[in-house]
Amino acid sequence: MLTKTVTVKLRDGLVQQDATHFIQKANEFKSRVSVMQGDHTVNAKSLLGLLHLGIKYGEEVQICAAGPDEVEAVEVLTHCLAASQQAG
Repeated sequence: MLTKTVTVKLRDGLVQQDATHFIQKANEFKSRVSVMQGDHTVNAKSLLGLLHLGIKYGEEVQICAAGPDEVEAVEVLTHCLAASQQAG
């Protein structure tokens, strides 16, 4: 299992549009992938789970993956949350 901490740089936090993109990326991997925030852990392939976390700009979360492509999964999903967005 591989875990990496990332500071969320999405301007509006992880809102539905960004969460949908994140899930699409997560589904490209065979590994089990989860997102941890504080005491809460959710399946990274679950829209409701991700939205329930209410992840905001500047917060830290952990991306965890276990499986054959865990290294790539963590790298790609970390980038999804760490890539800052430009205003409008």
